[in-house]
Amino acid sequence: MKELRNALGPVPQKEPIPGREADMARNNAGGFAFLVDKWTQLDRFLILGTAGGTYYVGERELTLENAECVKECVAEDGLRAVERIVDISDSGRAPKNDQAIFALAMCASYGDVETKKAALEALPKVCRIGTHLLMFTAFLKEMRGFGRSVKRALGRWYTSKEPNKLAEQVMKYRNRHGWTHRDILRLAHPRGPSIGAEVNDVFNWVAQPDEHEVGESTPAALAAFLELQTASDSAQAARLIAENPALSHEMVPTHLKDARVWQAILERGLGMTALIRNLPTMTRVGLLKPMSRHAQLAAERLADQDALKRQRVHPINLLIAYRTYAAGKSIRGTATWEPTQEIAEALQAAFYAAYNSLETLPKRVYVGVDVSGSMGHAHLCGVPGFSPRVAAAALAVCYARQFERAAVFGFSDRMKDLQIGAKTSIETAMERADAMDFGRTDCAMPMIHATAENIEADAFVILTDNETWAGDVHPAEALRDYRRRTGIGAKLLVCGMASNGFSIADPQDGGMLDVVGFDTAVPRLMDDFLS
Repeated sequence: MKELRNALGPVPQKEPIPGREADMARNNAGGFAFLVDKWTQLDRFLILGTAGGTYYVGERELTLENAECVKECVAEDGLRAVERIVDISDSGRAPKNDQAIFALAMCASYGDVETKKAALEALPKVCRIGTHLLMFTAFLKEMRGFGRSVKRALGRWYTSKEPNKLAEQVMKYRNRHGWTHRDILRLAHPRGPSIGAEVNDVFNWVAQPDEHEVGESTPAALAAFLELQTASDSAQAARLIAENPALSHEMVPTHLKDARVWQAILERGLGMTALIRNLPTMTRVGLLKPMSRHAQLAAERLADQDALKRQRVHPINLLIAYRTYAAGKSIRGTATWEPTQEIAEALQAAFYAAYNSLETLPKRVYVGVDVSGSMGHAHLCGVPGFSPRVAAAALAVCYARQFERAAVFGFSDRMKDLQIGAKTSIETAMERADAMDFGRTDCAMPMIHATAENIEADAFVILTDNETWAGDVHPAEALRDYRRRTGIGAKLLVCGMASNGFSIADPQDGGMLDVVGFDTAVPRLMDDFLS
C-alpha cells in the first residue's frame, strides 16, 4: 500500500488515498477524510452537541445523524454507551448536559433489557437537578412512553433525596420543557414507608401549592421559600436569604431583586454556575463596583479551582462568560452593564486554570487554527457569534501556555502567523482569528508550511471541523512527508470542533490522535500522547 501511494505521488483531497478507500468517505465539503468510529462520534456529540449545525450541515440534520450514531452504539454495546454517557456527564467533561440527557433517554428507550435497566439506574448521576429530570421526561415521552420501570425510576429520583434538598429542587426548577414536577408526581406516584412526613409535605405543596399550609412536617427550606414569596420589601427578602442557604436567586420575586438582595445572596454564598451567570446582573445593579469589597469577594471565589471542578464548571462556559461580561451587553437580550476589570480578569484567569491543569510540557508544538469559512458560520453551545473559529483561537492560547515552545498559525488554503503566544489575551486571540476568514479549507497546510520553512516541531496540534477539501495532498500524507524530510517523528493531535463523523487523523498511524475540542480530559491525554 505504501509503495502504491509513493508510485502514484500526491493524491488530492477530493480523492481517497489509494488502498484506504474503506477507511475514508466524502465529507460534507466534498473532500475525503477518515471516518471516525461510532464511539468517537458519540464522544463528540456528548461534548460538542449540534446546536447551530455547521457551515455545510444544518442543526436538524446534524442532530439526526448523531441520534443515529447513538442508536448504533446502543445496539452494539448498550452498557458501554451508558457508561460513556455517565462518565462524560458526571465528570464535567462537556459544557452542556443536554446531549447526555438525550442519549440516556435513547438508552432507556432503544436498548435491550439490561441497557434500559442500567440507564434508569444512572438517572440520578446524569439528571442531577430538577431541570435535568424534566428534560429527561420530555425526551422519554417522545421516544417510548412510561412503563412501570420508568415510573419507579422517576419516583426514586424524588424519594432518594433529603427533604430540604428535594424542596430546593422542586422550588428552583418548577416548569421546564412542557413538564412540571406535579406532572411527574402524578405519573410516578412515588410511595413507600421510608418516604417520611417531610417528603410527603413537599409532595403536597407540589400538588396543591395554593392550598398548602406550613406545619410541623414542612421542611425548613420550603417554609422559608413560602415566607419569601410574601416578603414586603427587599430588606425582609435579604434577611431571609441570609438566614436560609436553600433560598436561591431564582426563588426571589422579580420586584424584590435589587442590590440589597444580591448582596445578601453573594455574601451568603451561591453556587459557581449561579455566580458566573449573574455577574452581569450584580454589576448592573451596582454591587460589583471597581475596587469594591464585593468585587473582590466575587473575584476570590472565581479563583477557587477546587470549587470550579467540584461543581463541574466547564472551561468553555467560563470562556463564554468572560466574552459576554467583557462585552458589556447580553447575547440574546437588551441588558447592558459597565464591566468591572477585576471581574473580567478573574474570569479569564479561571478559564486558563480550568483547562491548563498540567505543568508546562517540554515540547516544540506547531498549533494550526482552521480559520476557513466553514469554521466561522456555526456556533458552539447555542451561543450566537461563538463560532468554532473563535473557540479554537481561545484553545490556541491555552496550548501556547501549555508547551515550552509553541507557534500558532491560522490556515485555510494559505497560512498566516496569528501572533498568539502565552501572554496573548483571550480577546486578542479571538479577534485575530475571527478577522481571518480565508475561505477554502486545506488541513495539510500546517505540515506543508512547516516543511517548507524548516520549522522543527515535535507535534502538530490542529483545531478544525475536519471539512478539508482544497489541497493537493492529504494531511496524513503531508505529515508523513514532514517526518521523512526532517527526520523528526512528529505526532499529530487533531482537535475536532464539530460533532461530525470525519477526521484528518489516520487511525492506522499510532502517531496521530483524534480528540474532541474542549474535552476537559484533553490536557492529560495530550500529555500522555506526546510523551
